[in-house]
Amino acid sequence: MVNHEIKTMRFTKRDFAMMALGIVVYIVDVGADLWVASNYFHQAHYTWGTLTLITLLLSSVIVQIFSFTWFEEDNSEKLNWIFALHALQGGIFTRYWFALKYGYQAAFKLNSSGDTLIDGPTGIIHKRAIDAMADISMLRLFKAFLESTPQLLLQIYILMTSDISTFSQSLNEGGSSREQDASITMGFSSISCSTVDYQIALRKSLPDRNEFAGTFPKIVYLLYKLLTLTSWILSIALLTVLSTKCSIVLFAFLWVGGISWVLKQHTTFCKSKAKEIVYRIIVGIILIFTFFNIKGEKTKIPHYVYYGTRAFITIAIVCACLFWKSVFNGKIHLLAVIIVIVLMLILGIIFLIVYYTFLHPNIYCTQDVVDGTGSESEEICRIRGFLMH
Repeated sequence: MVNHEIKTMRFTKRDFAMMALGIVVYIVDVGADLWVASNYFHQAHYTWGTLTLITLLLSSVIVQIFSFTWFEEDNSEKLNWIFALHALQGGIFTRYWFALKYGYQAAFKLNSSGDTLIDGPTGIIHKRAIDAMADISMLRLFKAFLESTPQLLLQIYILMTSDISTFSQSLNEGGSSREQDASITMGFSSISCSTVDYQIALRKSLPDRNEFAGTFPKIVYLLYKLLTLTSWILSIALLTVLSTKCSIVLFAFLWVGGISWVLKQHTTFCKSKAKEIVYRIIVGIILIFTFFNIKGEKTKIPHYVYYGTRAFITIAIVCACLFWKSVFNGKIHLLAVIIVIVLMLILGIIFLIVYYTFLHPNIYCTQDVVDGTGSESEEICRIRGFLMH
């Protein structure tokens, strides 16, 4: 028998600590990218430095646009100064301030009875904190796939195309090797943690969805995302070294496929048609790198199709690289990279199967509940119309 009991929404001290850690990770991630860009300019690699800054700025602008739009939709007060902060690219910090404010009240300011807060009923403050956390997790997901992922591809491509002698010389002269290593490490960590953080926020903010039961499912989910994503990014980097044109064609093909699926789902996340188009374009980009359920429906078959296609393309890239391996001579240890790609893909799919077979909170929402237009649906949280899993 399925349990239809609605869970109590509570914002815990652990949630507050994770949110505080999140802003630190965000700052370090952006700082690492700026560090890499400054070193490229210092070494007269103006193309690499410019591309690094473009991806950083583009993702930041999109995040500010959606963040301010949500403040408008929530009928927030003092929109003038909120707009000014977003125009100065400080929207994410504005949201963290509100989230930490509500989170502190919910997690620490309970009175002795535990039924009320200093500033009002417990339920209201907990919901505000959880909704604020959900908004941040959505924005971080945008950043992860609009900025961190392209940065990863760029930095790995640069390393793969750098001559070994040039690379060693840069290392000895205090060049950009350490900065690139830091950027790549932070990139993989940021993307993987953002997807896990988003799933936690999703299930915490929707009363009709079970939360992760314990730490083990979170670890398995993290490994599934990290391994499949790392394998895919390395594959794309190899293809780009082999042929930039083929890489662009592949990206276009996958993006068109993702957009086609998004259009077929008739998403209604944004109230504005123009912003809904931008949202669908972004989701199409996200689907190039990882799978997300667009409308909260069962996705067993789409999962098979998505990762079956991923495996086929990866094998095709590996075979092409082995056939034209002379292109990589003196640059990277091709066989070692291919072994890493294949092993990570296999392990990632194993963790995916384990998660969805044994550990996934098996609660599905019906279509009218997920995308209903009534006030009850809108009252719960905007995350209900966002990406599911």
